Amino acid sequence: MTNEVTHRTVETNGIRMHLAEMGTGPLVVLCHGFPELWYSWRHQLRALAEAGFRVVAPDMRGYGQTDRPEAIDQYTLFHMLGDMVGLLDALGTERSVVAGHDWGATVAWHAAQLRPDRFRAVIGLSVPFRARGSARPTTLMPQTDDAIWYQLYFQEPGVAEAEYDRNARVVFHAGKISISGDAPLGTRPFGMVPRQGRPFRWDAPAPPLPAWLTQADVDFYTAEFTRTGFRGGLNWYRNVDRNWGLLAPFHGLKVPVPALYIAGDRDPVLKFPGMDRHIADMAKFVPQLRDALMLPGCGHIIQEERAGEVSAAMIDFLRGLATERAA
Repeated sequence: MTNEVTHRTVETNGIRMHLAEMGTGPLVVLCHGFPELWYSWRHQLRALAEAGFRVVAPDMRGYGQTDRPEAIDQYTLFHMLGDMVGLLDALGTERSVVAGHDWGATVAWHAAQLRPDRFRAVIGLSVPFRARGSARPTTLMPQTDDAIWYQLYFQEPGVAEAEYDRNARVVFHAGKISISGDAPLGTRPFGMVPRQGRPFRWDAPAPPLPAWLTQADVDFYTAEFTRTGFRGGLNWYRNVDRNWGLLAPFHGLKVPVPALYIAGDRDPVLKFPGMDRHIADMAKFVPQLRDALMLPGCGHIIQEERAGEVSAAMIDFLRGLATERAA
């Protein structure tokens, strides 16, 4: 086994996808969320590789060194699933475990739901499996006279980019901390964006970096998103209603493979409208859910905030799969 992460680019589903990989053994694919990169899994790459697994973390469609198609409709959930199936083909592997965080968790859950022949188990971080609802998602997002839900703010092309692209360092310093377990208690709840004026206080003093986030980490994210901009990741949000329509034929379909869910009890995602119902429904829609772990004091950046605990839980789950197959 190589002791270092290696990088290469493969062809999948009509795009060129950059991969970071490490280790040998059964394959585990790690899908990052918004706004992240393969780098978000840097701790798990090494930990899982040392535990005897081949680990691959791509820059997802629209991110980093992977292609960033211009058209918004090239960022549907089905494009992401096609990317993951094509990735397995490019790697010469029939089946894999798939794990994801944030938007990557949504990709991972649906990969396991729709292609269990290719994805034999699933690990979701932060975001639980969410069954298709009865109405278009944007019609259910909260808004007031003064503010709108952040995903509604993301819908208009160019608006969020104009703010995020010129403030990348703030996004990856203060922004990451603000949704982590280290966010000061009593800060403004995450989710709503003012209708008028700047959406965030970009010029606020930068908070001290917590132990899990170094200046080198902030520099890496900042450099990549300064180079690429945020449009690719934002386009994922601009397809939420389109995804809802495309998923209609699969309404009620369960996730039939072994699964693990891990979240932090200070993750603002857990406070999203309707999220408590989705978590409660996991037992119904994910019948092979092995465990739902809640890490106390942890926020949204779970695989970075609690790298050791998350890696250990993933390894225990993966080894358990091997034991089950041998039995």
